[in-house]
This record gives sequence, structure tokens and C-alpha cells, in this order.
Amino acid sequence: MRARATDSRGWTTSRRGRIGSRFILLLFVLSSMGGLFTSATPGAVRADELEDAYARQQRLQKLIDRQKESIRNLTANQAVLASKISGTKSTLAQLNANLLVTKTQIVGMTVDIARSQNAVDELVATGAVLEAELVRLETEAARKERELAEAKALLAARIREAYDTDRTPMLTTFLSGDDFTDVLTDVGYQLDFAEQDKILADQIVQDQKVLDVLQGNVILARAETAELEVLAAKARKVLDKQLVELRSAQKQLLRLERQTQKLLEQQKAAYERMVAEKAELQRKLEESHEAEQRLEKVINRLVRKMFEDGGIPSEYNGTFMWPMAGTVTQEFGCTGFSWEPPLGNCDHFHRGIDIANSMYTPIRAAGHGKVVFVGKSPWDPAWIVIIAHSKSLVTWYGHIDNKSHPPKVKEGQFVAKGQVIAYNGMTGWTTGPHVHWAVQMNETWVNPRLFLPR
Repeated sequence: MRARATDSRGWTTSRRGRIGSRFILLLFVLSSMGGLFTSATPGAVRADELEDAYARQQRLQKLIDRQKESIRNLTANQAVLASKISGTKSTLAQLNANLLVTKTQIVGMTVDIARSQNAVDELVATGAVLEAELVRLETEAARKERELAEAKALLAARIREAYDTDRTPMLTTFLSGDDFTDVLTDVGYQLDFAEQDKILADQIVQDQKVLDVLQGNVILARAETAELEVLAAKARKVLDKQLVELRSAQKQLLRLERQTQKLLEQQKAAYERMVAEKAELQRKLEESHEAEQRLEKVINRLVRKMFEDGGIPSEYNGTFMWPMAGTVTQEFGCTGFSWEPPLGNCDHFHRGIDIANSMYTPIRAAGHGKVVFVGKSPWDPAWIVIIAHSKSLVTWYGHIDNKSHPPKVKEGQFVAKGQVIAYNGMTGWTTGPHVHWAVQMNETWVNPRLFLPR
């Protein structure tokens, strides 16, 4: 048998060769398996999950932005509606409200209220959507947080197992192993074990990013849901108040309409009694119209003379007030009442405003001026007070009482705005106690409402 050569450490040459061969093989194994660290693509699915979290955050933000814009619009609309309601309440509280105009305003406000109702309902519905999204986000964030905690715990355990135990280094195990197959198995296990640690670590980093976005979404959804609840409750409170005010205005309008209708029915009943003598009615209409035209000419001459004498100014500086409280039974302009004379394109035209009230209600001067005429028209049984406020502006107060409550002023007398000049009556051709208030400007009949404060 041939003797084996030994070196200074006592290792035989053949053993050194075996170890050298195994070391070379180890390097080959390490180099061939090292691709695991570069070829693997851990976190690819996790990246999709992160993108999805960001996409949901963007959708959530868009929903919130749209809702905030809706809230701003709702708040602005409710402010405008509050102003309209206040104006309508003020109009209804005024003397002799124009019921047709007020009714139109109330119809418009009813539409505005319906729009506000829809906006508030949409606000509440969006709040429910955010509530549901918040629950879903909280559930998902909690799940992701548990998964992350479990992954971190697993990685910590594997690190402790891999590096904190008193394990024989892989190179020593490989070099000292007698069975090459067992050595390869052991080396492959340890290399695979390290790669799994790397994949797990990458997943933890990616999951942490996803969790951060999810938690951010939860915070955003929770804050906006709470704010939306407050805003929705506030908007609902405003809406409820405006609904109450609208219903109150509607009731007041209905009451005034019924009151006006009752007076109109009384007037129509009286008119129907007069219609029984149609020929006499037509004669009275013609006589009344002629009498009014004659009186107009007289008044115009008197006003011109007063101006020339320096008794009245050239222009009136100020606004008028209502001469009497009551119910407006006829507005100025074209009318369906056949007892009114024609004017322009209207078969029947009312030249002033009729204000109905109980007998002997005080009638006041609409503005300061000088009394031009007091008494019964020379051509008509109606008693009238006429005041010149300037060279071009004159007011008429017809159907005043002349018996138990005669006029309080005389021709040529200066009167102040609001001063009592006469009392409500039924003189002349009338179907009930009321004052016929008319305004002439530059010898033309105009709507008295144009001179009242807006």
C-alpha cells in the first residue's frame, strides 16, 4: 500500500483535494443559487394593492370635494331664500299687500324650498355613503394591521432562528460533511431560508405602505363623516325653520285672499242688484266717467293756478304712505269688473287702488301738500278730497263720508304726511265702504304703488 503524503497540520493530500473540490462546488452552488436574490419579484401583488388604496383615496377625495361644493351652494341658496322669506313676511305685514305679487313670491319660494329639500336629502345620502366607506376602510385597515403584525412576528422568529441560535456555520458544515448529498440538501435549505426572509421583509415594507394609506383614508373619511353630519344637521335645521315660515306666509296669504274674496263677493252681489236695471247701470257708468273727466279739468286748472301763486313746489320730494289700512279689493290697471270705464286698450280700467275697511276708518294724507278740493263732485254724488303735492303730482281720495264724519280739511289748507283728512264712507256709486285712492302725474293716471317705499 502506498503511503499518503501529509502537510504540516497532518492533513493528507487527498483530503485537501476533497475539501478543495467541495469548496469549488460550494462556490458554484452559491453562484448558481444567488439568482434568487435578483430574479425574484416580491411585492408585485402588493404594489397593485397599494395602487388600489391610492385610487380609493382619490375617489374618496373627489366625493368629498363634490359634496363640499354642494354644501356651499346649499348654504348660499338658503341665505337667498331666507332673504326672500323675510321680504315676503314684511310685504304681508305691510298695509294693503299686493296679494297677486305676494302669491307669486310664495310660489317661487315653494320651489326654492323643494330644491333645498333635495339638496339636504342628497347631503344625508352622501353621509350614509361615507359612513359605509368608513366602516369598510376601518375593517380593511384592521385586517392589514393584523397581517402586518403577524408578518413582523414571523420575520423576527426566523431571524432569531437563523442568526441567534448556536448553529454550525454553513461553510464549516459543508467542508466537514462526509456525505455530499446531505451537504447539498443542508446548503440548499439554508439558502432558501435566507431568500424567504428577504421576500417576507419586502412584503412587510410594502404592507406598511398600504396600511399607511388605508389609515390615512380612515382618518379622512372619519373627519369628513363627522363634519358632514354637523353640516347636514345644520342645513336640516335651517330648512325646517324656513318650511315653518313658508307655511305661515301661505296661511297668512290664504287668510287675506279669503278676506278679499268675501269683500269682492259682497261688492259683486251689490253690483248684480244694480245690473237688474241694465239701462240705468249704463247711464250711471257714462255719467260717472263724464263727471270724472270734467272734475279732472277743473282740478288741473286749480293746480296750475296754485303753482303760479307759489302755493305748491314744482317737484315733490319724498315718498307716499298708504292713506288707510285695510284690504285691497281692486288694484290699479285693467280689470274684469264691468262697472269700471274703458281706458286705452282695456275695456274696463281701474284708475286707482280700492282699499276696503269698516265705516269711518280714518283716511290720511299720503304726503305733505295743499288741499285743492274737498266735497261732492259737481257732477257725481261721491265726496272727494284732492291734494296737490307739486305742480305735476296730485292724489285723490274718493267715497269719503260726509254725514256723521265729515272731512277734516278745507280747500287751500296745507296738510302734513299722515294727517287725518277724512273718514271712510260709501258716498257715490259704491258697493261697500272703501276709499278709492288715485294718483295723477302730469295729468295722467298712474299706479299709486310706484310712489310707496320699496
